[in-house]
Amino acid sequence: MSNHIIVTTGIYDAIKDTIRRKKVSMEEEKRLAEELRKAKQVLRRDLPADIVTVERKVTLKDHTLDVEHEYIFVASNKEKLKKNKHSILSDIALAVVGYRVGDIIHWPFKEGERKIEILKVETWEG
Repeated sequence: MSNHIIVTTGIYDAIKDTIRRKKVSMEEEKRLAEELRKAKQVLRRDLPADIVTVERKVTLKDHTLDVEHEYIFVASNKEKLKKNKHSILSDIALAVVGYRVGDIIHWPFKEGERKIEILKVETWEG
């Protein structure tokens, strides 16, 4: 598993703002703050293709619930759940953003800790 997340400055700032505005649980806030401290910030063009970020289609396996699901992560103002477009600041996106294919993340969701594996990341252009 990656020992630090890789994010663009825009995503980094958006996560920081989400924490500041108390949009996440205390447990998630602690975890996100810790991850941001160790995060590597890069320009969008330098972000590796297998990293979870905005405008990517991501296949996740939730080992806790034993389900696989595909998500399209988009900017918050483009979220359309009926079309499977989830905000990059949604709970599931915050858990995996900046991680790469093959990483397994133990995340403190509001309904309890879950183990999520990133199976696939593809560029998505809506």
